[in-house]
Amino acid sequence: MRSPSVLLDRVAEVSDASDNLSAPLDPRFTFENFVVGKPNEYAYALAHRVAESDVPPFNPLYLYSGVGLGKTHLMHSIAWYIRAHNPSRRVVYMPSEKFMFNFVRAIRAKDTFSFKEQLRSVDVLMIDDVQFLIGKESTQEEFFHTFNALIDEGKQIVLSADQPPVNLERAESRLKTRLASGIVADIHPTTYELRLGILESKSEALGVYVPQDVMEFLAEKMTSSVRELEGALIRVVSHVQLMGGSVTLERTRDVLRDVLNVVDRRVSIEEIQQKVADKYGIRVSEMQSKRRERTVARPRQVAMYLAKALTPRSLPEIGRKFDRDHTTVIHAVKKVEEMMAEDPSFREEVEGLRRSLS
Repeated sequence: MRSPSVLLDRVAEVSDASDNLSAPLDPRFTFENFVVGKPNEYAYALAHRVAESDVPPFNPLYLYSGVGLGKTHLMHSIAWYIRAHNPSRRVVYMPSEKFMFNFVRAIRAKDTFSFKEQLRSVDVLMIDDVQFLIGKESTQEEFFHTFNALIDEGKQIVLSADQPPVNLERAESRLKTRLASGIVADIHPTTYELRLGILESKSEALGVYVPQDVMEFLAEKMTSSVRELEGALIRVVSHVQLMGGSVTLERTRDVLRDVLNVVDRRVSIEEIQQKVADKYGIRVSEMQSKRRERTVARPRQVAMYLAKALTPRSLPEIGRKFDRDHTTVIHAVKKVEEMMAEDPSFREEVEGLRRSLS
């Protein structure tokens, strides 16, 4: 039988190892620096509730959105808040690739028991971009068992992904059910007003005066993600700081010329809808209607397929443009892919539309 001192040393080792599992946190990603607006206020409120609660208020918290809309920022914010207000709680934040790397390393070292012990000793486990774990059988299996063990022990789990649990196609049904058993929150694309707020906050943090017309211009043009928006502002500000002068609209256009050329060529869902409607001789409003006749349903499916292929928008976003949910978009994409594989003339028809939009 092990002595108490040996057991205490083992607990300390597990605690230190679990701390070492965590990826570095970005000091900029705190609740104080997160600009809240209609698209993200629900996810923000949920994240804050998790951070300030000693007992999981809901488990897991599952955040999903397109790229660069704030999932990682909120996860880091939770970790920073807990470390500041309740430092005795062990928090581990990992991108999914770090989880996979650590697991594979443990397998090669024939020490998977220690890996499991480390993970299951934490109080809060956060895994970013969990969709990348799906389809890797052994990693998915270990994640599932770790997930269950932590939930059963009353530990908090926070996950992020680019789609809701039901859309993780290669995930086992039991895992999908578990992932959806807590709270699932969608972070919507930024609005013009939120982008303005983000630019104001960022320029203040950078200590640089940015004229209103420049912020309005950037908010109008940089719509894809918060990452793209902030990157554009930082690029302009860096140019001014290195070369001298001040931030102006003309200078902003010049510094961002290459980015703006790409943005101006970026196709929107509305443009896709109009192009497809013109091709098939129907109105855009018919695509958004409840009509199911083939003359309307087929163009609608083609438009959804092209929206998924040509835009960075998430499945729920695409669905909303057609007054449908994301499952309808998934069905449409699969249907069009099947028809393209079976019918060369239909494939050429769709590819022709794609070329005209690219």
